[in-house]
Formats: sequence, structure tokens, C-alpha cells
Amino acid sequence: MSESPPDRPSTFWRDPRLPFVEARQVDDGRRVCYDKHTHETYSIGAITGGRSHYLNGARRWTVQRGAVVAMNPGEVHACNPLADEPWAYRMLYVDAAWLADLQRPQGHSRGRELQALPMALSEEPALYAGLNRLYRTLTDPAAELLRKQTVAIEFFADLLHRQPGATITSAQAHAADPRLQRALDYIAAHYRDAVRIEDLCAATGLSSSYLIRAFRSRYGMTPHRYLIDRRIRAGRELLRRGESIADAAAATGFADQAHFQREFKRRVAATPGQYRA
Repeated sequence: MSESPPDRPSTFWRDPRLPFVEARQVDDGRRVCYDKHTHETYSIGAITGGRSHYLNGARRWTVQRGAVVAMNPGEVHACNPLADEPWAYRMLYVDAAWLADLQRPQGHSRGRELQALPMALSEEPALYAGLNRLYRTLTDPAAELLRKQTVAIEFFADLLHRQPGATITSAQAHAADPRLQRALDYIAAHYRDAVRIEDLCAATGLSSSYLIRAFRSRYGMTPHRYLIDRRIRAGRELLRRGESIADAAAATGFADQAHFQREFKRRVAATPGQYRA
């Protein structure tokens, strides 16, 4: 006997600060069936439970948990259940022009047009794990905007690098790029603020995908990680001066004291209270 479908088979997520992406989670695909259709967006999803039929153009597969499916804008596709088997998935719908902006530094895109990605199906565990991590980050109400932007750009830049003909900039070229220092300087001057990837791109003159990849290559962490690290350094100084934990958290740009405490312990291996004492 099949399980009873849940009352809410699917949920949608959107954030006006991230207009280039929308997410959907379907907990019971038996109640969310499709005719053949297309999207204006680039669409990519992870099968998180059960099995289903997947059609993309003239190609058909049976997919199961661990699979990643992808559709270019305008591609005819459909996913539907096998008989009455439960299945679940997560989908991201990505603005084609935004993705084309990431393609251009890699030599794939001309103008504002997205060059079609050849991958329609993957069972690579790293890609599956990365897509689920991106979904969790985007839908996490406690995650900062810069972290969401960083994880999104990293995931899709990596996806583009998986495509035939992608070029990878060397670490030596990153280390020699003086524009990365401008990113450090901007973060040092604005770490109390809600820094966005657009702010760093404007300060450096770099594209978002190059900035994140080059920054990580040169400094060993993403801009968001560096921002948090810079806030903790300032927080330590305030605690040494005798400031309260709550005041130190507020003065260094954290949304609340709990977030400050978590990040502090990760980097100092002690709580703010222990450090202050």
C-alpha cells in the first residue's frame, strides 16, 4: 500500500535581494505532475527521494535519489512519478542573463545570451551535494546575503567549469592580480555593514565569478569567510577592552549575539565569555 501524500506537497522560496534565482521543494511528486513544458530560466534540480521518469527533449531516463537533472531555457522536459511511487526533489530556477554573466569571463557567452549547457543528467555525488548545500543556504533565513551570493556564484561557476571548453584561471594569475587587495580594503572599511558581492565587484572592477574564485585561490577563503573573520578580529579587540558580548556583536555587524558567539567559537576555539574572562 502506498503512503498517504502530505497536505503540502511543495513549497516555493524567493528573496527580493536575490532576484536571479527561485527555489522549489516538492515533498511528494505524486501530487505535482507535469505535461511537457519549458521554462525561460535555466533549471537544475536534485532528486532527494524515490524514483521518477525524466524526459528532456527526445531523451528519457528513470532517475532516483542522488541524481541531478538540468534543463536549458526553452528545452521541452517533464518529470513524473513511476506508477504511484513516492518521490521528492528540489529545483532551482536561474535567470538566464545572470548565468550568462558568469559564462562571459570563461569565454562561453557572447553578449547577454546564455550558451546552452550540455549536461541534462548527472549522478556525480559532489554535484548533488553541492546543489543541496546551495538550496539549504539560499533558504536559510539566518544566512547573510553575501554568504548566499557567494555560495550561488561558486556553485554555478563550478558548474560552468564542468562544461566542455571551460578554462580555469591559474592560482599564479590570481596572486598577481592587485585588484584583489581592493576587496580586502573594502571589507576592512565596511565589515560592520551588510556587504554585498555587487559592492566588492564595484570596488575591484572584477566579475563576481572571477572575484570569488581568485579571492579563494589567493587568500584561502571566500570573501564572505574573510568578512566574518574580520568581524571576529574586531570583536576580540572590543572584548579585550571590556565591552559586553552583546555590544561587541552589535558593533561588528552580526545580526544577533548568538551568531557572534557561534562564529567566535569556530575561530577562537573558545566562547566570547571565556575569552573576555
